[in-house]
Amino acid sequence: MSEKCCKIKTMIGGQALIEGIMMRGPDKTATVLLKSDGSHVCREKEYIPPKKKCFLFGWPIIRGVAAFVGSIGGGMSELLWSADNVEVAEEEEPSKFDAWIEKKFGMEKAQKFLMGFAVALGILLPIGLFILLPSLITDLIAPIFPNVALRALSEGVIKIAIFLIFLWLSSRMGEMKRLYAFHGAEHKTIHCYEAGEELTVENVRRHTRRHPRCGTSFLFVVILISVLVYSFIRIENVWLRMVLRIALLPLVVGISYEFNRLVGRYDNFLTKLLRLPGIALQGIITNEPDDDMIAVAIDALERVIPEEKGADRW
Repeated sequence: MSEKCCKIKTMIGGQALIEGIMMRGPDKTATVLLKSDGSHVCREKEYIPPKKKCFLFGWPIIRGVAAFVGSIGGGMSELLWSADNVEVAEEEEPSKFDAWIEKKFGMEKAQKFLMGFAVALGILLPIGLFILLPSLITDLIAPIFPNVALRALSEGVIKIAIFLIFLWLSSRMGEMKRLYAFHGAEHKTIHCYEAGEELTVENVRRHTRRHPRCGTSFLFVVILISVLVYSFIRIENVWLRMVLRIALLPLVVGISYEFNRLVGRYDNFLTKLLRLPGIALQGIITNEPDDDMIAVAIDALERVIPEEKGADRW
């Protein structure tokens, strides 16, 4: 699997969905789903970058927080749409929970409720799993460590371990294997586009499925940066310490965004070395896609390439 020369760096990014892929360009998003007969279901939406909504969202650190929040909201919206439009067996009945929500609130309100619930879960689950839980575990084993520095280091190790175990377990699930294959198709297609090659299944397949600007790799960077930032918190009360860590999370996300932006923009020995952990992580969170998955990624990408050449340069 060869790594082709990158002629351009694009701001176009994507997200793997249930049986599909969402691509986001400089001015619109396109979501493409794969049907059982090989055809595609598509929808396109206008995209307004955060910095065009408010000039503050273009400032360093702040722009990372704005981009992170926007990507969660937009990603969850497309994920729910893919779940609503994916093909299911005709005899499959809606879950009791879905039926109760629809009966209680009506179809339109039910969709808004589920969207809000998904966004909240997408924010609260990582906070609970990768911030609060490691802090509680570290507090329980604190007597083992003689000083604060070792305690902070142990908490960092616990965070990374939980994150890697979570990803590894998810990669063992049948449905997640297909999701990670769509993730691989997204990366390979963007690599092909950045190499200046024609977007065909044959060309895309030759590229690596590991990309330096992967969103999941960004989460790994967030965890590493949080270890450094939180090491300066020297408060013994575990609950107050957790409150401060949640309050500092926007700063952590902002710093992580700037770090990813730096190492992704330049190709030299140092930046390649710094992005090695994220690249290695993609061995877990991406799988080799089949031709139908690659075709979906190509379809989605072609829909968001701007008419003005170079308008998507990163």
